[in-house]
Amino acid sequence: MSKTLDSSPSILALYARAALPMIPGASLLPFVPGGGGEIPDGLDLELTGVIAKAEAVAAYAKVCGFTLRDTLPVTYPHMLAFPLHMAVMSDGSFPFGAVGLVHVENSIVQKRPIGIDEEMTVRVRPTKLQPHPKGKTFSLETEVLVAGEVVWESTSMMLRRGGSNGDAPKQEKSFESLPADAPASAEWKLPGDLGRRYAGVSGDRNPIHMHSLTAKPLGFPGAIAHGMWTKARALAQIESKLPDAFEVEVRFRKPILLPARVEFASSNEGEDILFAVRNAKKGTPHLDGRVQPLKATNSKTAPKSGRKKTT
Repeated sequence: MSKTLDSSPSILALYARAALPMIPGASLLPFVPGGGGEIPDGLDLELTGVIAKAEAVAAYAKVCGFTLRDTLPVTYPHMLAFPLHMAVMSDGSFPFGAVGLVHVENSIVQKRPIGIDEEMTVRVRPTKLQPHPKGKTFSLETEVLVAGEVVWESTSMMLRRGGSNGDAPKQEKSFESLPADAPASAEWKLPGDLGRRYAGVSGDRNPIHMHSLTAKPLGFPGAIAHGMWTKARALAQIESKLPDAFEVEVRFRKPILLPARVEFASSNEGEDILFAVRNAKKGTPHLDGRVQPLKATNSKTAPKSGRKKTT
């Protein structure tokens, strides 16, 4: 049973609560996450009456490289769901704090484009913990509905690093990666403040992305790029090739340490598109992805995509 929220939660307040488990002894308080154990039932959340703000969509599109249209960029509903993700992970019954979690995989199913002015319902639920060679994982599953119809779905797998899980089963690949020798079609120069710029349009202010001073205490040599920015930028690069209905899966591999120069490569495999982001100098893999077309929906409410937004 989902708990219905009256309004989108405050990101700043949620981050303040999410950071409390870093204070010794704070997790003993009932309203602070971090008490350990399993992810409990009853954390499903729902937010109704969600309408994207045109200026926010425009700012997001600019940072990620999307063309501004009258439909939402395929990754934008993740931004609308993110406050609910944080609310789930900041609940006092959640077994650990959200700060320092690593996004390792993400899949999105867009059943049809979402009009920029359509009213949506967003639902989020966490899954149970699973063993991982580097710790434990769980997923945040998201649904976006319009007029009662699910039009967009996403699964974000998160890694909680630490603990002894050497006997955890090896993570199976859900798709084959683009060959490492596939030629690059674009190169991007990523500035040192990219994490802060993306945080400004997404609300994701995880310290690992903001500055080297906040990333180092959490085990990173410096600030790293957001995985969802990398996914969004990759999809923006092939935006003209994307069908109206498709599934896109990505695996986040080596973090992108900012600033950086990375290259993008893609190739068609039948109807699918394989793509990758890697270090421009060393070839280190940062992201592997696949786009797989779906049969177009027959929904009468589905807006036509491809129309650039006029000003």
